Amino acid sequence: RRLPAYAPCGKALIPAPVLRWSTGQRIDQTLCDLQRPLLEAMLQAAPPAMNTLLACGDALVWNEGPLPPLPEVDILCVGLWADPETATGHGVFFPPRARPDRLEFALQKPPIAEIRARAADHLFLIDAGIRLFGPRALDALLARCGADPRTGAWREGAPRPYDLFGDFDAALGRRPPRPDPVLSALTCAVLPLDRAAFHHFGTSADLLRSSLALQNRVLDQRLIPSPLVKPHPAVFLQNALVTCPLTARNRDIWIENAEIGPGWTLRRRHVLTGIPGADWTIDLPEGVCLDLVPVGDDEVAVRLYGFDDVFHGPADAPETRWLGGPAAEAIARRGLPPPGSADLQEVPLFPVVPRAELDGDWVQWLVAPDGRKAYAQRTRALRRLSADELSAAANLPRLFAERAERCGRVLPAIARNAAQSVFRQIDLDHAAALYAATPAPPPDPAPDDAPLFAVLRDRMFRAALARRRGENGDAEEARAFAALRAAIVDPLRERPAEPRNTVLADQVVWARAPVRLDLAGGWTDTPPYCLMHGGRVLNLAADLNGQPPIQVFARVGEAPGITLRSIDLGTTEQLRTYADVGRYADPGSGFAIARAALALAGFHPDFQPPGRFRTLRAQLEAFGGGIELSLLCAVPKGSGLGTSSILAAAVLAALAEVGGLGWDTAEIGNRTLALEQMLTTGGGWQDQYGGLTRGLKLLRTRPGLDQTPEIRWLPEHLFADPRHRPCLLLYYTGLTRLAKNLLAEIVRGMFLNRRDTLRALAELDGHAADLYAIIQRGDFAALGRAVGRTWTLNRQLDPGASPPAVEALVARVADWVHGLKLLGAGGGGYLLMLAKDETAAARIRRALEADPPNPRARFVDVSLSDRGLQVTRS
Repeated sequence: RRLPAYAPCGKALIPAPVLRWSTGQRIDQTLCDLQRPLLEAMLQAAPPAMNTLLACGDALVWNEGPLPPLPEVDILCVGLWADPETATGHGVFFPPRARPDRLEFALQKPPIAEIRARAADHLFLIDAGIRLFGPRALDALLARCGADPRTGAWREGAPRPYDLFGDFDAALGRRPPRPDPVLSALTCAVLPLDRAAFHHFGTSADLLRSSLALQNRVLDQRLIPSPLVKPHPAVFLQNALVTCPLTARNRDIWIENAEIGPGWTLRRRHVLTGIPGADWTIDLPEGVCLDLVPVGDDEVAVRLYGFDDVFHGPADAPETRWLGGPAAEAIARRGLPPPGSADLQEVPLFPVVPRAELDGDWVQWLVAPDGRKAYAQRTRALRRLSADELSAAANLPRLFAERAERCGRVLPAIARNAAQSVFRQIDLDHAAALYAATPAPPPDPAPDDAPLFAVLRDRMFRAALARRRGENGDAEEARAFAALRAAIVDPLRERPAEPRNTVLADQVVWARAPVRLDLAGGWTDTPPYCLMHGGRVLNLAADLNGQPPIQVFARVGEAPGITLRSIDLGTTEQLRTYADVGRYADPGSGFAIARAALALAGFHPDFQPPGRFRTLRAQLEAFGGGIELSLLCAVPKGSGLGTSSILAAAVLAALAEVGGLGWDTAEIGNRTLALEQMLTTGGGWQDQYGGLTRGLKLLRTRPGLDQTPEIRWLPEHLFADPRHRPCLLLYYTGLTRLAKNLLAEIVRGMFLNRRDTLRALAELDGHAADLYAIIQRGDFAALGRAVGRTWTLNRQLDPGASPPAVEALVARVADWVHGLKLLGAGGGGYLLMLAKDETAAARIRRALEADPPNPRARFVDVSLSDRGLQVTRS
């Protein structure tokens, strides 16, 4: 009644504008798309028996931060803090002041005086319109709707209406206003969301007010990707081609699924939907709204109404309004029969015409009737529908098809104007699918000197669009990855290294480092996500079997060449030219890491002062001899312990010591990030910093090219205390998976702002902060559950992280652990388990040692490293 434009489809399917500060929203999203993340998170966090959620379709609860623990009760009601003036317009929950989670009673729209009187002994929270039901509460609700509890069938053949808020809620709590022997016996709790905002979409005014509030959630321009400044912030255009002038005087305007030509004159407080692309001249007075609704196969109902109309009350009553005045007068002015005392919602006001017979002059007459009787006669002669009938008669498939068709025409225009629109911040993978269905050519490419993220997203979008159209997008994708690689590596070319020999002839430089165990936040440290949003990870440095397992030995020999040895692989390689050093873009080579590290350390023209040496031999002769590097990685390949990055950091550290480069931990870590780009494998920064720095820590970076993390160390007793150490189990599964292809796919999702990818990454980021708080509280069981949650989030981001062999292994130990996860990207490698107690840990050991999943599987002793990277000389 109060939001006519979306009565046919339902308010949950209101098209929702892309929020200017967001990334990853969809150009064709609905209110339901914005509602779902919180509702799904609540279902995931709820106890297993509470598996039914009911939410109002005309409200959006925007929650910041993690959910509080959800208690196991028969019915859980979500409440929000509010002032008495706001609360009086809503359902209100009243818990006792000493127990804000316990419901005493609920009241519907109580007067302010009653709220104030109750506030002496009670808190009050407005009803957020969200309920979680356990089986008893759900059975009771269905019984009130006429369900037979024995058969599940409706006693009267169909459900009967039942007022959830007025009747059901009135019987809940310890002191309900209307007790019911069944409902009042249900256990009931209130869940206060301390950092949530309530946005209502119940009326046309609410539609504009809530959309504006959401747009203005972020005002810091540094956090808003789009530079677009609208004539007025309270003007919303979606799936709309608007060529009439809009100025700062226009406000509270909503135009959706419409084409508004230059002949329109708009003012304020308009909702315009379904308008065809006709050459009309329309002058809309302030507060007048127009909605053209598809009916049948090719007809349209013309719904004209006022911005504040509520379509409620006897049509002939003076207080019942339509189009801003008494309804009876507005009806008479349009030549329609007197309505009598029928409810306005049931009066046939809206004429239906074939689409081809829509006439702009007639529509203008409906807006502002004059003395032309022909239009009055035409209107009276046409079939007309009431608001109720129109909702039933609307052809929703036609309506949705029109939305999609207009979106397909609007999207290329938004893409052409990408520098001044929200285009580059939307879900570009989804946009590519929509764009591919249109005949529009690809938008012009972003110039090479455009901002980095514009270039990255533009090139990746063009690649995705080409693939959607059955073409080859590999070249555009390669250009995107090359641009990212250049942004990270090129700054190091501008800071050339000048190594000079600082070791004696008989000295050996020894670098050794622990591995890292990632506990939360992994993937958020990976470019381009961390460059755009910052990253946050929680990990620890660990020795295996009492030793740092990654070691590098370096010395300067007499012969002017470079010798590379891998102790664990048993291979050797000689580098004699700069070309030999420069062959590092081959991650399959056993010495690609060493070659790239040598280049970054100044043993290649790309990273040394220009024109310094003509050949590698000349440089080494000036250096005082050749370099011998021996590498030891006492961890299987594909372990998930970050070994490749940590080995790269150890090689760089050894070369920096030999060459007197004076690099600190941050310089080594950042050069390792560049090194991985040089290898074309990509990767983040958490692995190298996990091994370079000691102990247990939270690492966080801000958006931007400088990804040097801020480090916050944590208390280590949950990992070092003798009470807990036996419960910390590290098991090599004997399974391996290289992360390059997986990494490329997830990075592709980052480039394209894929909605699901960004949501998962945002959850991983927030979960790292949650785990930080858990460790500070010293709760080992909660730590285990949180590590298990990390594993769940990793699998949401990449379902292939847990192949069948891993699932079988996990199932064998699940009953004995608080939580577990495969380390790293998953798919194989090491499994970290946090057993419930020493007895459970012993059972896990016995079970897996007696019947290992394969001959390579084994337990490994793990201990916290209190040193991180160490570099010494003999």
